[in-house]
Amino acid sequence: MTGTAGKAERTSLFAWIGRVVRVPGEERRNLVQITKAAVAAVIAWIVATSVLRLPQPFLAPYAAVFLVQATVYRSLRGWVQQVGAVTVGVLLAAGAGQVIPSVTVALGLVIFVGLLIGSWRGFGDSGVWVGITGMLLISYGNATEPVLLADRLLETALGAAIGAVLNAVVLPPLHGERLRTATSRLASAIGDVLDETAALARGGGPPEAADRLRDRLNDVRSLATEAEDAIGWTREGRYLNLRRRRETREEPLVDLVSLWPLLAQLIDAVSAAVQSEQPFGQPGEYAHRVVGELLEALAEVTRSGDPEKLDRCRKLVEEVDQLLVTPRDEAATSIGLGAMALPARRLVQRLDAD
Repeated sequence: MTGTAGKAERTSLFAWIGRVVRVPGEERRNLVQITKAAVAAVIAWIVATSVLRLPQPFLAPYAAVFLVQATVYRSLRGWVQQVGAVTVGVLLAAGAGQVIPSVTVALGLVIFVGLLIGSWRGFGDSGVWVGITGMLLISYGNATEPVLLADRLLETALGAAIGAVLNAVVLPPLHGERLRTATSRLASAIGDVLDETAALARGGGPPEAADRLRDRLNDVRSLATEAEDAIGWTREGRYLNLRRRRETREEPLVDLVSLWPLLAQLIDAVSAAVQSEQPFGQPGEYAHRVVGELLEALAEVTRSGDPEKLDRCRKLVEEVDQLLVTPRDEAATSIGLGAMALPARRLVQRLDAD
């Protein structure tokens, strides 16, 4: 078992390295960020020790690592938050060191008050540094030495600045691969649901077919939520980014996200129509076939993203409209056909507007 597990781990590692080399995706971005964090820490340490000759400058590389963030905006915002949090922590430790003679009491009080102050949302993820900085200064006995307190502030500001600047200047992170992945997954899922809905519209199917479609719709909704998250990362990654002009366009994914409410209406309409036992609720066989062809054509357009393939969709919508006005069989002008036609037409219009 151990040998098998070890082999699997090695295979996984080689696969990860292969993806880094072949694909400009998340693995490569993570490797770049990790490398930048290590370089930023080394630069911060060299500057703090060899240039500024600060004693015990452990906060400089520590701050540098944490400021190599997922976006340039987060790095710059994090620099302000972290310097502010450390400043409050230093002042808190200095006050406690002057007023409270017991190190144990001062330590507990500084941690409590520091974490309480750090919970203010203005500090963001750096809020914990208020309590940690105060704790380190009290425990190291630096709280009563103004020079060392100033050193702590300087090395934190230095390390944070080096990490933020390096992240902003050297291959600033973009999130285009998230956008591309989310677009591909959502387009494929919507296309699959449209194909299944077309099959249901053509041949009816067992009662559980409609329930299965609703489950698939929940999958689409989940992917749409994931897509919105990818759009948010992309927009934030583009802000203050020197490489923003190379970023992937987000409009195709935004358009796909807007389709799922119409898809939900379409599935409800098709399910109600094929399961109806009333003659006026059940479209005729020819109408079923036209609607099925329309949905299959929509699935193809959604997957390919090719607007030129919308011509067939438009013609089929016109044919459905004609059936509503001039039926080809006895039940073609049913309520069911009208209910299916409306969301299908809106889907075509939504894709056509793109």
